[in-house]
Amino acid sequence: MTALAWLRSWLTTVDHKRIAVMYFVAAFLFLLIAGFEGQMLRLQLAAPGRAFLDPDLYNQLFTMHGTTMVFFAGMGLVAAFLNFVVPLQIGARDVAFPRLNALSFWVFLFGGLFLYASVPFRTMPDGGWFAYMPLTNPEYSPSLGMDFYLLALLIAGVGSIAGGVNFLVTILNLRAPGMTFMRMPLFAWMALIVAALILLAFPPFTVGLIFMLFDRRFGTHFFDAAAGADPVLWQHLFWVFGHPEVYILILPAFGVVSDVIPSFSRKGLFGYPIVVFSGILIAFLGFGVWVHHMFSVGLGPVVNAVFGGTTMLIAIPTGIKIFNWIATMWGGQLRFRTAMLFAIGLVGTFTIGGLSGVMHSSPPADLQQTDTYFVVAHFHYVLVGGTVFGLFSGFYYWFPKATGRLLHEGLGKAHFWLTFVALNVTFFPMHFSGLLGMPRRTYTYAEGLGLDTFNLISTIGAFIFTLAFVPLIWNLWRTWRRGEAAGHNPWDASTLEWTTPSPPPHYNFAVIPSVDRRDPLWHPYVEPELREEGDEPGGVFPRRQPDEPPEPVHMPEPSYWPLVLATGMLLMTIGGLGSLGLTLFGLLVTAVGLFGWAFEPPFGREAS
Repeated sequence: MTALAWLRSWLTTVDHKRIAVMYFVAAFLFLLIAGFEGQMLRLQLAAPGRAFLDPDLYNQLFTMHGTTMVFFAGMGLVAAFLNFVVPLQIGARDVAFPRLNALSFWVFLFGGLFLYASVPFRTMPDGGWFAYMPLTNPEYSPSLGMDFYLLALLIAGVGSIAGGVNFLVTILNLRAPGMTFMRMPLFAWMALIVAALILLAFPPFTVGLIFMLFDRRFGTHFFDAAAGADPVLWQHLFWVFGHPEVYILILPAFGVVSDVIPSFSRKGLFGYPIVVFSGILIAFLGFGVWVHHMFSVGLGPVVNAVFGGTTMLIAIPTGIKIFNWIATMWGGQLRFRTAMLFAIGLVGTFTIGGLSGVMHSSPPADLQQTDTYFVVAHFHYVLVGGTVFGLFSGFYYWFPKATGRLLHEGLGKAHFWLTFVALNVTFFPMHFSGLLGMPRRTYTYAEGLGLDTFNLISTIGAFIFTLAFVPLIWNLWRTWRRGEAAGHNPWDASTLEWTTPSPPPHYNFAVIPSVDRRDPLWHPYVEPELREEGDEPGGVFPRRQPDEPPEPVHMPEPSYWPLVLATGMLLMTIGGLGSLGLTLFGLLVTAVGLFGWAFEPPFGREAS
């Protein structure tokens, strides 16, 4: 294949596995960039009174770090795992809408690139990832930085909503014969819940972004107190999205752990139905706790008491999952591979973040901790100790399926232990500096406040995070050069993706499998040492996929139209900075993309 043909194949692909790879690479790069920004913040705070960063640059890096981590690293990595794993786990050949899936990726990527286009113009957004009004009004943020923020998140949000529709329809309609809801793998269950959360949480945030854009660009007064409006409205629109967003990021990690721990414990998940319904309850209650981010704005004791109560309630289904995972490991035949270590790490570190979260259900305590580094410690234990640990567990677990090669266990364990140490050294001291009153979003602090040692330790921990990526990157390079072949099912796992070759063919399944129970590859279970030649891994049902499909398989053709449509949307987004001509040209390109998409011939190609 020539270089041009190779490039064309990636630009036009609608294969969910390739789209997953592109999501992962893009999101991983955004993760590295946001990590570098975090390192710059920690260098500034390593000692009191430093001038490594000036206040304006500190605010810009703070905003870019948070925005990138949440919307482009976190959401991108979640989308990568959903794309690769879900169709394989439910026995589908692809997602329900392959071209829409491609469009979701391209607008996600263009949103991230557009946000970082603010860097060479030296006009990065400076209002925090939460963009509170009135601080983001033109009066206080006169540069184009916040316009880059608004427009980038608007276009990326289109991809998130499209992805939510796609995975909701895929899981509801494309499950293998016999796969009832109570037979679905837990990761697929969490993906279904996350898809519903996306469809419910992103629209109010999108409305808020549009209101803010109109206030900034067209002189409206949606959040202007002087015109009779209320800037607190922005906080409601943001946090009614922002708190469910936490669960959009953490529930896929819970799904990963709920698949990994049983595989490496040689036991089915303890209390499977309870874990499923606790995930649903988390999603439901997640829309009833947003005001605990706003206890300090003066909404009154009745409102604070109600939302304090719901915040306490949501700890119950979250805690249930912790005990289910511990019960699954109890008495199991534990194998401490790297994926299992990250899963166990999540159980420990996320529990710390959850416990500090329960403290915030008390409005008086929350009022003292709001806008201090105690809150920074809390949400980093949740999102790093939860989301990042869970997704790294999934990375080591499914990497052999995606590539056909096994990562080196020694390097993987070095990556885990360095990451585990870095997390705790960086963020645990912030509990103490926060309780001592160190404020968030402040570029420096004075001597003599008792904060010097805690900040120095946190800065050292941040650089251990950088060191932790060395064995990971070396592991990837080593595996690419001479990695051990993985085979179909190196973990002797129980779900359908392990019946396919590694990596799976374009059509995933030569024969659509049927299932009649949960953990189908473990029934009947045969101990590895007792298996005879020819036995299927984990049992005899469902059987391993044949090498070739018995009849032609028709798959969607590659298409340029998702990229054309996304390009038109990008041009309109750029035009939103003040060019009516570019906006109209982008609208024309978008219309061409829609027309070409609608009339593209629906011919498939046969799998050979």
